[in-house]
Amino acid sequence: MTRPFILFFVLINFIGCNKKIEESKKIELMFLDDYIFPASQFFDSTKVGGLSGIDYHDENYYLVADDSKLPRYYKATIEIDKKLIVQIDFVDMVLFRDHPYYENQTLDLESIVFDTNNQITMVSEGSINKNKNPLLFSANYKGEFLFDFELPTNFLISHEPKPIHNKTLEGLSHSFNKDGFWTAFELPLIQDGDEPSYQKANSPIRITYFDKKTRKATKEFAYQLDPITKPYVGDYNLNGLTDILEFKPNHFIVIERTYQSEKGTQGNTINLFHAWIEKSSTNTLAINSLKQTDFIPLKKELVFSFDTIKNKLTEGIIDNIEGITLGPILENGNQSIILISDDNFQLFGKQLNQFLLLEIKE
Repeated sequence: MTRPFILFFVLINFIGCNKKIEESKKIELMFLDDYIFPASQFFDSTKVGGLSGIDYHDENYYLVADDSKLPRYYKATIEIDKKLIVQIDFVDMVLFRDHPYYENQTLDLESIVFDTNNQITMVSEGSINKNKNPLLFSANYKGEFLFDFELPTNFLISHEPKPIHNKTLEGLSHSFNKDGFWTAFELPLIQDGDEPSYQKANSPIRITYFDKKTRKATKEFAYQLDPITKPYVGDYNLNGLTDILEFKPNHFIVIERTYQSEKGTQGNTINLFHAWIEKSSTNTLAINSLKQTDFIPLKKELVFSFDTIKNKLTEGIIDNIEGITLGPILENGNQSIILISDDNFQLFGKQLNQFLLLEIKE
């Protein structure tokens, strides 16, 4: 074999391998079913609603309620048969109370994960307007406080500028290897970027890894939010991240939610993105201001838009989707994911306790 031919052969194989690597990053999400849990139902003397986070463990689901006056989580079962959600039953409710840590904080809970050692870990947005910090903390399954994690200083109210009220820690995921947690902000820090606007966005948010052993952040990456794609209507037009899920090492499914207030029940645009870390992605943990620093964000690709399947949904609308988890393995061997909506306890008009079942096809 001549040397030029060998070089050509190696080059073709190198290109082929690179193509396979790129193709391996692509995933496909397929909608299977949705299920509406009735509004204003009570379980254990509490209204079921405000469901802003969900996790799946050992055939049970753990759902956190975004209710700062009565912070709590629910345990539920979800029966899935032939790619359909057949039944949802709430079986337990646990309050977070009777501890100085809870009394001295604002528990605006946004996401939840259940750990293998019977611990519950959550993020809270706190209350910046009341000088209450965002939180990442763990409790036992009875809701008794165990410990919290040390947040980077730019997440705290003591930092200047402060984070934006009600737009801080929103997403939470196990790391795929279960050695830590990934958190995500809903909107950029003021020193990092601006809120997405119509057809324009310079809006990097921070996705941060916390090590379980040290309880400190050890790495972080920037994720660029998309612009708002539909013309402004009404007084409130916003796009932000509502949850993340690491479904394989360094690969995430990210929920972006656009809400436009004047459209009422048709006001939500929900898109799911596949985002991943590459060797070139910048570790932003030590960077105070992304506006003043060059960086390489996570790669991202739109993999599902709920606008495309509204006619398949029970009520014909997609609601305020705020939580995502890996579900059970389906009969065909593919991984399922389940998403949930926060109905805001019906405070702003008709909304849904919406459960969505999707399938990951790789």
